Amino acid sequence: MKLNYDRKSKDPTYFIQVGIRNGKKVTTKNVERIGKHSELLKITDDPLEYAKQRVKEYNENIKNSKVEYNITVNFDDKVINQGNTVSKSTCKNTGYFYLKELYSSLGISDFFDKVCSERNIAFNPNMINMVLTFSRILDPGSKMHTLKNLTGFYGDFDFSHQDFLRFMDILEENYDEYLSHLFESSNKVIKRNTNVCYFDCTNFYFEKESEDEDVYDEITDELIKGLLKYSVSKEHRPNPIVQMGLFMDADGIPLSMCINPGSDNESLCAVPAEKKMLKMFENKDIIYCSDAGLGYNDTRLFNDFGGRKFVVTQSIKKLNSILKQAVFNDYDYRFSQDGKPASLETMKTFDRTLKENRKYYDGYIYKSIPVDKLVDLGLFEVKQYKNGKTKKVKSKGNLKQRIIVTYSRKMAEYQKTIRNRQIERAKKILANMDPDNFKKGPNDVTRFIKSDKEKKNYYLDEARIEEEAKYDGFYAVATNIFDMKETEVLDIQSRRYRIEDCFRVLKTNFSSRPVYHRKENRIKAHFLICYTALLIYCLLEVKLDRNKTHFTTEQIIETLQNMNAVNCSDMYYQACYTGSDVLDSLEQLFDLKLNKKYYQPKTLNKFKKM
Repeated sequence: MKLNYDRKSKDPTYFIQVGIRNGKKVTTKNVERIGKHSELLKITDDPLEYAKQRVKEYNENIKNSKVEYNITVNFDDKVINQGNTVSKSTCKNTGYFYLKELYSSLGISDFFDKVCSERNIAFNPNMINMVLTFSRILDPGSKMHTLKNLTGFYGDFDFSHQDFLRFMDILEENYDEYLSHLFESSNKVIKRNTNVCYFDCTNFYFEKESEDEDVYDEITDELIKGLLKYSVSKEHRPNPIVQMGLFMDADGIPLSMCINPGSDNESLCAVPAEKKMLKMFENKDIIYCSDAGLGYNDTRLFNDFGGRKFVVTQSIKKLNSILKQAVFNDYDYRFSQDGKPASLETMKTFDRTLKENRKYYDGYIYKSIPVDKLVDLGLFEVKQYKNGKTKKVKSKGNLKQRIIVTYSRKMAEYQKTIRNRQIERAKKILANMDPDNFKKGPNDVTRFIKSDKEKKNYYLDEARIEEEAKYDGFYAVATNIFDMKETEVLDIQSRRYRIEDCFRVLKTNFSSRPVYHRKENRIKAHFLICYTALLIYCLLEVKLDRNKTHFTTEQIIETLQNMNAVNCSDMYYQACYTGSDVLDSLEQLFDLKLNKKYYQPKTLNKFKKM
């Protein structure tokens, strides 16, 4: 604040003037009238010194975060059309400052300074990466959508769509190095728990009508597959898809990822992706955990060497007859809560309405069965030919492991309820179905429908229903860990659901599909940006959980989205949001003091330099 008056006037009027830098614009405003020289002579002998003292007091009040502004409001003033077709909001999002705090701690700016040191580029790759990452979390959309809505964030952003595309080319060129940097830097933010690494695959569809063609390289005699391929989509869409494999640590934070053609067999991507990830760990001993689809023979064999272990879901239906008999044999089962011997028959027949039986209903019983031969587990090897086609063959050889089988009464009743509903639907299909349109799937309700040899009469397959009922409540995992209690191994497997949560956040909250890019390098760059957004969000969520303040994904994102501030006459900013539990917790973690009602422009400008 400074004193402003007309030095040439014989009777000047004294004002307190403030200099305001709002973005690239610098303005000055008179915020308080002290009085005319002649008026002040009535209360002081030295009006100029009196005015200077008032300015000094005003500056002291500002230091104490208290100030008064005299603002004139003309209700006849109209908003000015600056050539916009559509009116834009003047609110600026400040919630992303919390995300920026985590982003800055990852040292991504240093990474791009290094990889772009010998490039002559006119844009700031780190700023573009930051904008695209935060937009993916707070306002997901296409790159053009992000470009059009940059004014919604507090800060100075001046990019073109071409800058975005050129940045994505740079990002994809440094694909492996970028993932490695994110892991190493995130390990400094939160100590990564890589003792257990969870792996799973999903796919993303594209707004495209045709798949990418395969290209034959005559020099290397190699068939290069296109990235976008028709296959079974998770969303059951007819569009071409791309496959993503994701590694996650024991805390639910992403470790690494891989992008493969949509038609590739999921089981083929696990080992190559794990080999790349292990380079970041310097071949540290890990426990690989996945579902049955990604726990094939090759994956188990790879994780049986070098101190590595595996915990994978095992299908009981694929076991040979001897192992199935061992599963259903009511012998050597133990109760999960105390490890005491338990009976399978007792678990199936106890009265769950009695209070003393509640612990048995909530718990489970388990047993361990040693296995040596791979063929006994019903495993297959996936062989890939030069033309890209794959074939499953029965696994041969030995691998020392054990199957941990569990039985849960609660799960048995749930599965029975689901099957009964499917049977009722099957009966309705039988009553109204046209036999010519009859199609049977492995998991849909029509699997309970059977026909005679002439396919003229259809009826319920009671034998199939009875066979499926045998497996109600049973669950199994295969592992080569022998120095760990069964309940500890099962606890590792029980946390596998968190990787599904990561996919849900990517697809639902971050709207990572459909993908609108066509070039392979930009498709991969798109998923690198989505991965960065997921990593930053998961780091934030873990920090909140460790602070004993858990919130849902929707609650966290909605709070950050609602944290907008409005410019008041270029003199100060006023918060357009209320206080909340999420905001209080964020302040406990970062102490950015974004829980105030009013902000000076210079206060918010400090966050732009982080």
